Amino acid sequence: MRISVSTIVFLVSVVMLSIFVANVANLIATDSKTHHEEETQRFGREKPRIYKIGDKMDNLMWFLQISDIHISIFKDPFRITELKEFCDKTVDAFNPPVVIASGDLTDAKKKDAMGSKQSLDEWKHYKRVLDESGVLKKTTWLDVRGNHDNFNVINMKSPENYYLNYSVQGRRHPRSYLHQLVQNSQTYSFIAVDACLEPGPKRPFNFVGFLDEYEIDKIKELVQESKRLNSDYIVWFGHYPTSCILSQCNNGIREIMAEHKEGMVYLCGHYHTLGGLVPEMYTLQRGGYLELELADWKDNRMYRVGIIDHGQFSFSDNQHNNWPVAVITNPKHVLFTMPERENIKSIVESTHVRVLAFSTVPIKSVSIRINEEGWVQCRKVEGPLYVTRWNASRYLNGIHTIRTKVVDELNREKEVVQMFALDGSRMSFKVLGKFLLMSDASRIFAIAFGVMLVLNVIPLCVLRVCHKLVLMKKMQRPRLRIRCFHIFVRKVWITSTINYLFWPMVLYPLYLVFGPWAAGEVIEDSFGVIFAWGMYIGNSYLPGSFTYAYGFFQLFTFHVPLTIILAFTVDRRFQMLENPLMKPPNLLVLLWRQLPFFLLISMQTVLAYFFWLAYGTVATILCPFRSWSILIAIVLWYLAHTVPNYRLRSAVSVWSSAKRLSIDD
Repeated sequence: MRISVSTIVFLVSVVMLSIFVANVANLIATDSKTHHEEETQRFGREKPRIYKIGDKMDNLMWFLQISDIHISIFKDPFRITELKEFCDKTVDAFNPPVVIASGDLTDAKKKDAMGSKQSLDEWKHYKRVLDESGVLKKTTWLDVRGNHDNFNVINMKSPENYYLNYSVQGRRHPRSYLHQLVQNSQTYSFIAVDACLEPGPKRPFNFVGFLDEYEIDKIKELVQESKRLNSDYIVWFGHYPTSCILSQCNNGIREIMAEHKEGMVYLCGHYHTLGGLVPEMYTLQRGGYLELELADWKDNRMYRVGIIDHGQFSFSDNQHNNWPVAVITNPKHVLFTMPERENIKSIVESTHVRVLAFSTVPIKSVSIRINEEGWVQCRKVEGPLYVTRWNASRYLNGIHTIRTKVVDELNREKEVVQMFALDGSRMSFKVLGKFLLMSDASRIFAIAFGVMLVLNVIPLCVLRVCHKLVLMKKMQRPRLRIRCFHIFVRKVWITSTINYLFWPMVLYPLYLVFGPWAAGEVIEDSFGVIFAWGMYIGNSYLPGSFTYAYGFFQLFTFHVPLTIILAFTVDRRFQMLENPLMKPPNLLVLLWRQLPFFLLISMQTVLAYFFWLAYGTVATILCPFRSWSILIAIVLWYLAHTVPNYRLRSAVSVWSSAKRLSIDD
């Protein structure tokens, strides 16, 4: 039975897609009981403690988080004024013992938004807001660096590292650190994870964080210190999501968090909700703890209140000046339950529904409603805590709905709806958010670059080999049933037979794998060389990560269209050879045909200009990745337009529709 080429391609595509989907499903699968049993057995965990949840203020603590502030001296001054409002009004309304600022405190971009450099004025604005608002007298401000706070910083002692002198924690804790809080006989540890690169390149090669062995050992020491001080809970926080942190050793940050049952949650920022595509980026990691990305302050003015109430972690993400704020802490939202860290019996045996309500003015009323039952008024206990009695045994089966309605004295109203379950039922997180937080960004970038490399090189090589086999009469020229596919293959096939087009089109992508992309001041006054697999800056080496994404973009947006343009150009030369009577195109048609190449070169020139803004003249001149590719493309385009007839002789013998065709030199 004969099998067509298109059938084979289809079957291979289905198999590859199935493997990819299976791996993604396995990656983000966290809901199975078998998984939790395996993790418990692996780390030898005991069952979480059972709390008596009633109407008291004991075993209760809340804190705030803000992320990606991006204070800029060039754009949006309201980021600064509204940050001061946050420090004045919001912190007063919540009165938290701790506020977390999880990185990208300043923007560190030049006025053109392409170049990147630390700005002393931006750091002075940050420090001034904190000092003038008096927030440091009201709470403990825990800040940590983000990638923008590390742009163009050669090392921790660099005069460009303004974090040391203008942040709150920088003087005592230049990198990862531990802060402990004792409240109501409970001990809470806040562990900051600083995964910034050292040295810190300019953008865009500072997107992925990195923890070397020294910093990993430092984080392990912080965990041991928290245990020595008998911490009941650990709240991890940092700028980079764990999917965006490389590690020099096998025992990475996810494994460290998974090993310690006191760890409730890892709080981060950095992704900016992926430009609004994923406004709620949450997941339960395989280690049993929550990872929660917070939307940015920069454009969205978001902040988070996190609450640990009798061993249950709850939170609410809110927009600045949107009052009142309400969080139902018991019964907890079913989506965010952590079977390995929280004991559901605490909720089943609880006597009261618990709601925390906050506003800039006193709260007038708090009421709750379960399923379709009537509204029940809650009574105030103390501070923001409101409670009402309930009979949990009525809701032991399935998933139920609880609502709370909060009204303050300005008659501002907030209604919060969440699901809860007391029988172990689970809900699933949104797939894209889970994937972004649970995957390995560096590996994805590398795979994408590898796939694009294969797609650029292998088809040309395969077609060239097939051509040789056809000439040797060891195989027949394939006839593809899908006409458009057949025509496209013919164009690329003919192009692959021309040596001075084939070799540059194959060797350029291969060069991007092994050769240097650019050389110059990757950091000011520090010469560096950029490869796909890493960067050398002075005597330091940084492993490749976002470089792969950069390479993927170059191959996809430049080399692929260039190959197609060259293939169509050569095929038109071939058609003119087959049909000498073909009328030459008029000027308008000729210009229309050259438009794709003009747009391609224009786009690449703009990207080279952006690279110049970021890294300067020397790096742009010594840049095969960007600048030289423009020259290569122009030369290949010219050669494709001037292919002499004798170089098409080999292609004619395979693809000519005429029985006999004379070829003039």
